[in-house]
Amino acid sequence: MWHVFDSPASPSPKSSIKRGFSQVGDLGSGSGKGGGSGGSIRDAGGALGKRQAAREEEYFRNLEKEQLKSLQMQYKNLRKEMEREMEEHESRAREHKEAAERLRRRVNELEKEEQELKNQ
Repeated sequence: MWHVFDSPASPSPKSSIKRGFSQVGDLGSGSGKGGGSGGSIRDAGGALGKRQAAREEEYFRNLEKEQLKSLQMQYKNLRKEMEREMEEHESRAREHKEAAERLRRRVNELEKEEQELKNQ
């Protein structure tokens, strides 16, 4: 019994596999190697498939660029907010230190007055 692959007119299974694998890496040349379909235009291959693949690649590059820009802006805003908060804490610390110094001076004055009262 003759098999389909035994006839000289049909390609061998190895050459079919090789041909199939040679197109796996080309954008727009058909379904990808992930097992899923890339859509009917990409499955068809050819110029339309390549154009669609290029558009998709451009879309994702632009999306990634926008996400990166957004993330950088978030970091910048967060840094500004943290710097403002640090300045506020440092300002409060200075105010507390000044208040402590005022109290220390007042305690020293009271001690002097107390000493003067004892000496009378």
